[in-house]
Formats: sequence, structure tokens, C-alpha cells
Amino acid sequence: MRFDLSTALAGSEAMFADLGHFSYHAIQIAFTFLVYPALILAYMGQAAYLSKNHQNVDHISYYVSVPESLRWPVLAIAILASVVGSQAIISGTFSIINQSQSLGCFPRVKVVHTSDKIHGQIYIPEINWILMILCIAVTIGFRDIKHMGNASGLAVMAVMLVTTCLTSLVIILCWHKPPVIALCFLLFFGSIELLYFSASLVKFLEGAWLPILLALFLLTIMFVWHYATIKKYEYDLHNKVSLEWLLALGPTLGICRVPGIGLVFTDLTSGIPANFSRFVTNLPAFHRVLVFVCVKSVPVPFVPPAERYLLGRVGPPSLRAYRCIVRYGYRDVHQDVDSFESDLVKRLADFIHYDWCRSQTSTDRGNEDQPSASERSSGEHRLAVVGNMDFSRSLVFEVDENMQQESVSCGFQTVESIGDIIEMSTPKERRVRFAIEDTEDPTDIQMRQELEDLMAAQQSGTAFILGHSHVKAKQGSSFLKRIAVNFAYNFLRRNCRGPDVVLKVPPASLLEVGMVYVV
Repeated sequence: MRFDLSTALAGSEAMFADLGHFSYHAIQIAFTFLVYPALILAYMGQAAYLSKNHQNVDHISYYVSVPESLRWPVLAIAILASVVGSQAIISGTFSIINQSQSLGCFPRVKVVHTSDKIHGQIYIPEINWILMILCIAVTIGFRDIKHMGNASGLAVMAVMLVTTCLTSLVIILCWHKPPVIALCFLLFFGSIELLYFSASLVKFLEGAWLPILLALFLLTIMFVWHYATIKKYEYDLHNKVSLEWLLALGPTLGICRVPGIGLVFTDLTSGIPANFSRFVTNLPAFHRVLVFVCVKSVPVPFVPPAERYLLGRVGPPSLRAYRCIVRYGYRDVHQDVDSFESDLVKRLADFIHYDWCRSQTSTDRGNEDQPSASERSSGEHRLAVVGNMDFSRSLVFEVDENMQQESVSCGFQTVESIGDIIEMSTPKERRVRFAIEDTEDPTDIQMRQELEDLMAAQQSGTAFILGHSHVKAKQGSSFLKRIAVNFAYNFLRRNCRGPDVVLKVPPASLLEVGMVYVV
């Protein structure tokens, strides 16, 4: 019987896939005082049995070495252990797919957060079904535990070898240790793992080919998705519209402003996206309040709610156009559309107040903090995070959800005298009220008018404008690029979750603009 160390290594690695469910110290204690002693005793028993029955080594199996009276209890424990190990591997797969999707390296799939308190507990239905189908196919296809063991051994040793190489990079880049230490670590552990990896490669034709094939398949999917996504972003970057074009749109050109808020989703953090110009060209109207929304996943686990929104103006205040960058960590839970819309309006109101306060303060200081010449020429103003700011002038902001009052201070001081009140209600009984000090200051009057327009626009309804893209490889591209872009990427895009589903946009409020990307 072959002494397979990779089985023990796979079990220990599976334990660390449960780090999202158990603490680091709990896993250390369990492995040191329970798992490791049991593992040593099991292999000592097998070695003792082999030393007395080595003549039948070619026909010996694990359960033959177990005493007859303990065979069924050991089988029950083995089944329970396999259930725990498979659950750990499944949870680790969900976590990796979720983080890869957040970083734009995997097609969009449905992620269900199963716990309100622990964000690491997730469930991905599509991946769960794929894992089930693969397990059944491997079991039916191999029909031999020896071939399955060869496949598992090569996969485990490849994972350990890659982990050692990445750890050597962590030693240099994250721990800031001398490269000599990383090199010694790589040579010592890498040489041992290379021996086991080369031994597993000998069994390549006897089942070890399966993990290599699956790895190449997943690598191809991730590479195609990431490559086409980057090319789409570059196309948007090179074909964005100038602000002068937007400012030139007016009644003289047959363009009208309709009531409501238009949320234009784009990957750009500056400029006017091409899909909006296509929208205005085919439908010569856009909303009274226009917000260019860019949802970004940042490489940190969580983004505090007060720092999630970066807001700025697009053009002069009279245009009523804004830019909003919404930042989510790769372990953040995306908001539903109702809370997102309500939160966005609150943040816009905060920003309007902050921007008018800043303009008056800069005027009092002699225009020292006015936008630079490049900002004025491009129409792009500095983005601001207004979640934790206090201003000299006061604003009270209240939200009424389902007829239950909830006061939100938003970092502003409380006012005793409440002036004009802007009140609105949505079909879901959501009412928003702003109250600012009643004054004859022209700046306050303009700020009040802008807040009134914002609330009136929300009362009229919100439309979500998304691009419906089709990607094509440009003429003269190589054969592999045409296959990857024209067929593979478009197939993945059609069969994965659309951006409207990911952003939880209600179909009644969705406007899709068709775009053809030639990359």
C-alpha cells in the first residue's frame, strides 16, 4: 500500500479554509491536540501492520489494517471527517470565487450572505451545482479510488508549491524582510515540495491529469473575462464625451430636461461615458438631476459607510449634474436598491451643503481654495467624502421609512429655528425632509433651491441607466483574440448575472443603452 502523505496535508489545509467560521487559535489548538495526534497514530498503525504483512502489500488497503471490531466505527468516523473536509473545501471555494469576482477576475455570480453578523459566511448556488456535477462526473468516470487519489495528490502538492512561492513574495513585499530570507525559505520548503510534486507527476496518465485540466479551464475563463473587461474600460476611457458637449445640450437643440433622477452607471471616474451620449442621441431628453455613478471594488475587506461615497459636481451648479463613486470592499454586502437610493440622496444633500459652505468660505478667504484652472476647464471638480464632516451652517435631515420617524444627523449641528421644509413621499412611504436656517443670504437661497430640486426629482422617480454591451474584436486581430472576445467572452457575459441583477435594479426603473465595443 502506498504511504500517501498528501492525504494528511489536504486535511490540514482544509481546516484553514474554515478561518471564516472559526478563529485562528481555535484551529491551531484543534490541529495540535486532536488532529495531529490522531493522524500520527493512524499512520503508526498502518506502518505496524505493513511490517507484519508486507508480503501482501500490493493488495492491502486502509481498512484491512483496521481490526475487525473497529472497522465500522472507523468507517463512520471517516464519513464524518469527509463531510467536514468537503464542507471546508466548498466554503474556501465560495470565498475565492467571491473575491475574484470583486476584483473583476471572474464572471458575475449570485452571492448569498447566510449570516447577518459574519460576512465571511456566503453561499454561491451556481458554484455549488458545478461542484456537485464535477464530483459525480469524477466518481463515475474514474470508478477507482487509486486514480482519484492520484488526482488529489497532484492538486495538493501543486497548491503547496504555489503557496510557498507566494509566501516568499509576502516575506519581501508585506513583511519587508531581506530577500535572502525569502530565498532560503523558498529553497528549503520548495525543494521538498518539488520532490513530492515530481512524484505525483509520474502518475499523470493515471488520473493526475484531471486537476491540471480543471486548472487550465478556470485559468482560461478568468483570463478571458479579465482581458475583455480591461479592454472595455480602455474603450470607454478613449471614447468618453467632453463636458462641453453636455453643456451645449439645451432647448435650442431639441433637448429637454424631464423630472426625476437619472443614475448613469459607468466604470469611468471622470468624463461623460459614451453610453450616455448614445442615450441622448436616440432619446433627446435627460433627467432634471443627473448622477454619474461608478461602483468600485477596492482591495480591502470593508469600507466604512461614512467613507463609501465620493461626491463631486459635473459642470456648474445650475446643471444639476453630479459624480458619485461608491466603494465596496470585497467582503462588503451590497445594498438593495431602496436603501442605496435613499442613502445616495442623503449623501447628495450633504455634499450640496458642504459645497456651498466651501464656496462661501473660499470667497471669504479671497478665493484661495477655488478650483484650479485645469478643473474649471474640464468641468470636473474635486470629489469629497462628506460622511464625517461638520459645517458651520446647520442642516437637519430626517427620513421616514414606512411611517416610522428616524432622525439622521449626518454630522451637522442641530438647529433650533427650522425654516423651509422640503417634504416628499415615495410609493413605499419613504419621506425625506430637509430643514435649513431661514436667511436672506444669496448662497443659502441657492442651496435651498438646489435641495428643493433634488427632493422634487426624487419624488418624480429614479431611473437607472445601464449600458448593454456587446464586445467585438477589431479587424486584423489574431485568431485567438477573435475566439476569446467574440465567442468566449460574449458567451460568458450572456450566461452570467447581468449588471442590473448585481446592482439589484428593479426592471420598472431600468433603461438599457446598447453599446458595441470594438477592442
